[in-house]
Amino acid sequence: MITFHVPEMSCGHCTAKIETSVQAADPTALLIFDLDSRQVEIDSADESDALLAAIKSAGFEANLL
Repeated sequence: MITFHVPEMSCGHCTAKIETSVQAADPTALLIFDLDSRQVEIDSADESDALLAAIKSAGFEANLL
């Protein structure tokens, strides 16, 4: 699992956008969101750089934890 902090992620619409973008890159990716801490854990075969790019393409800045 790779964990990212996504400061602007605050609602279900945000998580849906991120999930759609990440799963477009890796359809088998599993995402677990924690809105309180604004973190997303991603289980994927993709590298962290590719996952970060997918989050950014959804319109969010993120930091690898």
